[in-house]
Amino acid sequence: MGLTTERKKELIRTYGENETDTGSAPVQIALLTERIKELTEHLNVHKKDFSSQRGLRKMVGQRRRLLKYVKRQNFAAYKELIQRLGIRGV
Repeated sequence: MGLTTERKKELIRTYGENETDTGSAPVQIALLTERIKELTEHLNVHKKDFSSQRGLRKMVGQRRRLLKYVKRQNFAAYKELIQRLGIRGV
């Protein structure tokens, strides 16, 4: 469980402005989305893992706040990001 280093680097390359751009909002959103997908799969098997459910809710909230920030800053980038990540049926 958890993201591998190679997968993190790939996401940073895809969504960041350069190789070392780990803090920008699109990169953080992409990493959170990947972690949310993995945790959702885990919870489909382990339905009573309540501490992981809480962690999932916290990650979803963090991603929602970051998406709200990106939407406020650059709406076109927001639309492209949610389309590329496959979140929010628009």
